[in-house]
Amino acid sequence: MSFPFTGRSLKTFIPKKNIPEGSNQFKVMKHVSATLDSRNLRFAVRLPKGEDINEWVAFNTVDFFNQINMLYGTLTEFCTEESCSIMSAGPKYEYHWTDGLSVKKPTKCSAPEYIDYLMTWVQDQLDDETLFPAKIGAPFPKKFLSVAKIILKRLFRVYAHIYHTHFDSVVRLSEETHINASFKHFIYFVQEFELIDERELAPLQDFIDKLAGYETRIN
Repeated sequence: MSFPFTGRSLKTFIPKKNIPEGSNQFKVMKHVSATLDSRNLRFAVRLPKGEDINEWVAFNTVDFFNQINMLYGTLTEFCTEESCSIMSAGPKYEYHWTDGLSVKKPTKCSAPEYIDYLMTWVQDQLDDETLFPAKIGAPFPKKFLSVAKIILKRLFRVYAHIYHTHFDSVVRLSEETHINASFKHFIYFVQEFELIDERELAPLQDFIDKLAGYETRIN
């Protein structure tokens, strides 16, 4: 099946989106570095005092993109056209690709195709300085949070596919601690600011409930 994307190669390992030193998001990154090792991630994801909500969401969105990009990049040899001919998160959930521009109608594709298109699309949003301004004091557009919600919703689908289809490979690579920590951080963040509709989280709801129960037991 061909798609109307040009100049894109499948399984592109997209470069990390860097945060310019001296920018406000760089300052936010310092705060995260100081708090992310905290035992209680619920506290770490809260909006820092005096921080702009858009800056905080922008920074974390870039960070999650980098994390998921790296995690999935270690699994591309297992996620192939043959093994993952459908982009799914278990037997009940299947995702079709659309970007609303080049692909206006949701189109069925394999998991590696879907994730390649998704990550390329996200990179394009992050590189758009009218959406994700890099300059200190540059305003965020009114639609920023709406776009961030779409990005985070779609990034969640990569976690869901990995957990449902490739977790055995994650364990063989000894990466389960890394992905669990990344996913826990992601979930606590989107829940704190209500950035993903609960229905979208259904493929991993049991796991999310276990995370919440564990957090309750250790506090």
